[in-house]
Amino acid sequence: MPPDIIILGISILIAIGILLHHPSKTLGLPSLLIFMGVGLAFGNGEFGFVYDDLQLTSVIGTLALNTIVFVGGLNTPMKHIKFSWKEGGMLSTAGVIFTTIIFGFILNALLDFNLITCMLFAAVVSSTDAAAVFSILESKKLKLKHGTGTILEFESATNDPVALLMVVMLTDFIINSANGAPTALSVISSLGQQIGVGAVVGLIMGKLAVWALNNIKLPEFGLIPVFILASFAITVSSTEILGGNELIAVYIAGVIIGNYLKKGAEVSKHFFNGISWLAQSLMFIILGLQIFPQQLMPVFMASLLPAILLIVVARPLAVQLCYLPFKQANWRKRLFVSMIGLKGATPIVFALIPAAAGVEGSREMIHMVFFIVLISVIVQGAAIEPLANKLGLKLQPKNPDL
Repeated sequence: MPPDIIILGISILIAIGILLHHPSKTLGLPSLLIFMGVGLAFGNGEFGFVYDDLQLTSVIGTLALNTIVFVGGLNTPMKHIKFSWKEGGMLSTAGVIFTTIIFGFILNALLDFNLITCMLFAAVVSSTDAAAVFSILESKKLKLKHGTGTILEFESATNDPVALLMVVMLTDFIINSANGAPTALSVISSLGQQIGVGAVVGLIMGKLAVWALNNIKLPEFGLIPVFILASFAITVSSTEILGGNELIAVYIAGVIIGNYLKKGAEVSKHFFNGISWLAQSLMFIILGLQIFPQQLMPVFMASLLPAILLIVVARPLAVQLCYLPFKQANWRKRLFVSMIGLKGATPIVFALIPAAAGVEGSREMIHMVFFIVLISVIVQGAAIEPLANKLGLKLQPKNPDL
């Protein structure tokens, strides 16, 4: 199919998704459901159009995810980080690991996969989704006591890097298992390189961008967001070349730029909010096109029990383990955080990594992950406000969240 026809078709699908966004927001539905629904409705056999390119979908999804995380960093006030970094940081690191281990053993008992593949599956769905959390809280105008909303937002904005590290490492482990299992030293070394390089590159690029924009006078304010966009691209590319974690790098760079930029902050915020929406809509549409509706129903029943156990067993257990050092956190807050672990498009993007690498059973994994995400968005998204009311965590609109 000619490229201009492909661009025209995807642009039309994005436009349809945007027009449907307002009614969906009124109903409290995340944008994920709308855009992916549009992709599912128009792709893969419908209207004579078939899209099936795991490599391209993985590249687009990864780039979009980097963009969304970067914009999340830009919009994260430093006061939120100072308040929530202990609890949110524990949830976004140890929480992801605990969820992977607990859910991996659950999957091993339920599915006809070996333990390592089950751990990979669990790592894919271990992180919560920033876009889904932001969308639900905003659509319901929900403000929570004890900074609970801030902690959920911080967790969802920062837990993707750890989940991605685990997905990549487990995928490499499975692919290279014929050549012998990697040693503990090599795993720790790889993990350290990913985190260390990502953090250093993000810190350097963020500080360089802020210094340049605060000290060099540009002739047009409109050039400021363009310079930041170029800095983002340099951060992603240099981190990948040096073997670091791109999500860690772009988030740190985004936080530094968003909090310390003195000129053009407002115009940059509006510009990058638009870029973030473009990235989300393109990612959701492409993911919807990649999934074959006729292949979904055979795995629906197999996905139902794992999805329920992830929501009511794996996530709550992982959160309670994370909160053991925080004795001051009351049980209502712990229960709410443990029950609200919204999934989004991120797990589907992560599921493309083993699929593109040729891991056995990864195609089925994509479709099962789709249903797990769908069930999470519907069940946990609908439960968030009633649960907040039941636990007495909802603030009146006049009281701002921290």
